[in-house]
Amino acid sequence: MYSVIEPEHGEHSGPSGNVILCRQCDMSVVLPSLPYRTKAVCPRCKTTLTARWDEPRKRPVGYALSALFMLVLANMFPFVNMRVAGITSEITLIQIPRVMLADNYASMATLFMVLVQLIPAFCMIAIILLCLRVRLPLRLKTMMAKVLFQFKTWCMVEIFLAGVLVSFVKLMAYGEIGIGSSFIPYCIFCLLQVRAFQCVDRHWMWQDIAPAPKLMQPLIAGRTGLRQGLRSCACCTAILPQSQLECPRCHTQGYVRRRNSIQWTMALLITSILLYIPANLLPIMITESLGNQMGSTIMAGVIFLWSEGSYPVAMVIFIASIMVPSLKMLAIGWLCWDAKGKGKGKGKGKGKGKGKGKGKGKGKGKGNTDTERMHFIYEVVEFVGRWSMIDVFVIAVLSSLVRIGQLMSIYPAIGALLFAMVVILTMFAALTFDPRLTWDQLSETTQKEPQGDGQ
Repeated sequence: MYSVIEPEHGEHSGPSGNVILCRQCDMSVVLPSLPYRTKAVCPRCKTTLTARWDEPRKRPVGYALSALFMLVLANMFPFVNMRVAGITSEITLIQIPRVMLADNYASMATLFMVLVQLIPAFCMIAIILLCLRVRLPLRLKTMMAKVLFQFKTWCMVEIFLAGVLVSFVKLMAYGEIGIGSSFIPYCIFCLLQVRAFQCVDRHWMWQDIAPAPKLMQPLIAGRTGLRQGLRSCACCTAILPQSQLECPRCHTQGYVRRRNSIQWTMALLITSILLYIPANLLPIMITESLGNQMGSTIMAGVIFLWSEGSYPVAMVIFIASIMVPSLKMLAIGWLCWDAKGKGKGKGKGKGKGKGKGKGKGKGKGKGNTDTERMHFIYEVVEFVGRWSMIDVFVIAVLSSLVRIGQLMSIYPAIGALLFAMVVILTMFAALTFDPRLTWDQLSETTQKEPQGDGQ
């Protein structure tokens, strides 16, 4: 269920616990008392502001504890196995980085351990400690909460699981594929950790850790924080004066808008484009069979799957590894171009008036529609970018499992590392871009009422 909060007009002063500035468009909204299992949505950009769950402590703790238990089980037993010409090869999850380390692929092993094992485990532990109100120093609680919400984007458990399923399709052409005792626990862990994140609300958790700092000036709901001399803390959502650089609740340094947001985004974007070209031209993995080595690029893998009749999997790889990175780079560049005021249609309107002595005006602006469209593009870019890592995880599984002596072995190549860097850089580019820059232009140009020509 959704509870859409319409901005209330008038002044609201005092503690800002029931007032929030939208992190995406900077609109100030007064939060009413929400029923259970509902969430407040910004009336301007439709971004979720906060949600209210029944049992807000027990529910995420239960999911997080269960997820950790399943993760332990998933690392104790064989994960997947392969049988080729009577020779069986099986691996556990913990063996995947070990195999890559043994072959001097420390970077790939580190990526796997950090994104698939360490970060998800830390986030589950942080949810348990914070929701149970374990006696910890306030500074430590604050640090854990900051890291938790920053790491949420980098938990790639479900993406790794999708990569495993894709690798099954590729390996079926060579032999028999089977799942081990830990495969089902890992699937359950994937579902539980996603559910644990869903049940943790940023606004509620920070209010539980420490109350929001008092706001000494009146706040007008329905207007942007920028026009009222206020800013939202990017970490804990507290409302602060623009001149206050450090948040007293989470001790995060911040500004009215992210400093040099467009410059950083463009620098990361250009770097990712420069790496994307060799990532597609160089092989991402090397297959060694009977002493012969053959390199395979991303597009070659798509063509191979298509020729084998695995059309859905070929389309998944093509979309995730070719289309998504390319379109994401184009979209990020377009967002930066629009944020600098280069886009057309910002705040444009037409007015007509009829009547004698009194003018009746009608205005129709394209600015709001254009801004909503750009914001939708930003949300899509932020969501789908991480799924491009699926091909990197496919290579991690293949290179760890297919080690059958001289008969056949698969190794990661330099193209895989370059492609992983492209995905990471584009994710950082999306994170450094400030979506409020797009809405700032609209708020400045749509304050005046459209005027008609009276006769």
